[in-house]
Amino acid sequence: MLSSSQARNPLDLNGADFSALMKDVVRLLAEFLDHLPNAPFIQHADRFELLRDPFMRPAPSESGRPLRELLEIISRAADNDLNTASGSSLQAIPGSGLVSSAAADLIAGVLNRYTGLGAAAPAMVALEADVLRWMADLLGMPPSATGILTSGGSMAVFSAIVCARSTKLPADFRQGVIYATNQTHHALAKAVRLAGFPDDALHLVAVDSKLRMDLSTLKAAIARDRDAGRIPFCISANAGTTNTGTIDPLPELAQIAHHEGLWYHVDAAYGGFFQLTERGRERLAGIEQADSVVLDPHKGLFVPFGTGCLLVRSEEALRLSHSGGDAPILRNIHELGGDDVHLPDFADLSPELTRPNRGLRLWLPLQLHGVAAFREALDHKLDLAQQAYDTLIEMPQLRVLDEPDLSVIAFHCRIPQGTQAEEDHATKEMVSYVNASGRGYLSTTIIQGRLIARIAILNLRTTAEIIEEVVDAIRTFVLQRVVHELESRVNHD
Repeated sequence: MLSSSQARNPLDLNGADFSALMKDVVRLLAEFLDHLPNAPFIQHADRFELLRDPFMRPAPSESGRPLRELLEIISRAADNDLNTASGSSLQAIPGSGLVSSAAADLIAGVLNRYTGLGAAAPAMVALEADVLRWMADLLGMPPSATGILTSGGSMAVFSAIVCARSTKLPADFRQGVIYATNQTHHALAKAVRLAGFPDDALHLVAVDSKLRMDLSTLKAAIARDRDAGRIPFCISANAGTTNTGTIDPLPELAQIAHHEGLWYHVDAAYGGFFQLTERGRERLAGIEQADSVVLDPHKGLFVPFGTGCLLVRSEEALRLSHSGGDAPILRNIHELGGDDVHLPDFADLSPELTRPNRGLRLWLPLQLHGVAAFREALDHKLDLAQQAYDTLIEMPQLRVLDEPDLSVIAFHCRIPQGTQAEEDHATKEMVSYVNASGRGYLSTTIIQGRLIARIAILNLRTTAEIIEEVVDAIRTFVLQRVVHELESRVNHD
């Protein structure tokens, strides 16, 4: 029951009102967390049947509804959705929904500070700037580096392309060319289009046998485009592709970009935070030379969806690319600023003017749990990927593409004297068989025209037991298939 203060202002809650409301909310979330360790990725076969229940989709009423009734709708809706917080979520690079980060979002939402301008919320902006500095230092970027927190990797890539365009191209930028591979996340193609480039501005460079950008092909493409009157201006390298976790040759690409005078962008949305680990630092060597780097804390730091990051070597590049100029209505707020401490105005460094206080969702977990906890969690994911790889390569019925650079294992069924179409069909059946078990959910992708199965290990709650069960299911499937083929041959003979 909410207090009588609602009679005066039904929308505004005091402390007692808030405590009463949160009691039921916390009970709902606590039950969810208690069931989460064993919760499957897909909990209901017909997930759209629920949408036909009138109880689930009421129109807002004039007098409101009881909180417990609304929480029941939310709970049933969540049970109906793909459970990306589950450790069995192995089909994509996931978002684990770190609870301490969600608590920070609640705090940020209730306090409701405006962090677009340093003078409006100097302490909160300083906390966010400190987190950005920590990430830049983690990657080995210079003291001049700064960044922004975004809604995700897609917005971060967009801002990176805008920076590269403003820094390297003339006012008429339509002849500009950016280089990537067909393994690059499609967010880049979307960002290039949103930044105003024609479709032919994105040139896809061939990959080598390990799906890494081919250096000689890149150099030839740059020379060819210049001869044709185009303006090469950016190389986009991968520091962990979503398909296979592949890392491009980062030091060599940095050297080419520097020699050719191009902006060097690195997409580390998935792989960047493995820099916390010793193995990750070795494999990501060269990332520190980037002009811009995209990170997704909602991947590698396990925080809730809606947390991306762009780091840029120069704050001035961000400002020149994104500032909209002075706003007279903000003069009084600017007058509250001090001259002794430099604080960024994120409204001048990003596409957003109004923005949530994203800094707390990273600051609180890092301060609360400590960096070592995140390092150990990422090392554990690398261990699980290596163990899965070591087991799968021992199965002659499978072909594993390569030893994983990070934590994605890509593989397909192998049929002696079989056609690619037959192997693709077997791979599809294998993934369906594993997913039907409910313990792990895999996905497929297309690489060089072939259907490939993937195990993507980055969920905070993915355990050795889950991976063992998934690998056992794969083994069972391929052995059953071998037995079936032998029986078919005997019956045929």
